Amino acid sequence: MDRDSLIFCVGSLAVSFLVAYVAFPYAAIDAEIIAASQTPKPSYEMGEVDVGNGFGALPVDELMTYYVENPPAVTAAGAAPEIRFGGC
Repeated sequence: MDRDSLIFCVGSLAVSFLVAYVAFPYAAIDAEIIAASQTPKPSYEMGEVDVGNGFGALPVDELMTYYVENPPAVTAAGAAPEIRFGGC
């Protein structure tokens, strides 16, 4: 490697680390958000979720009840899942 290439590589690394050091506080999640995410919350307190595709907003409690009453079908180990066109 010649001298110019080495200077470019070291300079690029230095600038990258400097940008990461300056930008990290803006990208980091607050400690209170992390603490809130680690505490379980009952489904009836979560409100509604927009599931889209014409279904609109549904309460999380209703979605959980549907999932418990209608669990996904179990496939054999190593079997490829059946892909249906249009989700039907």
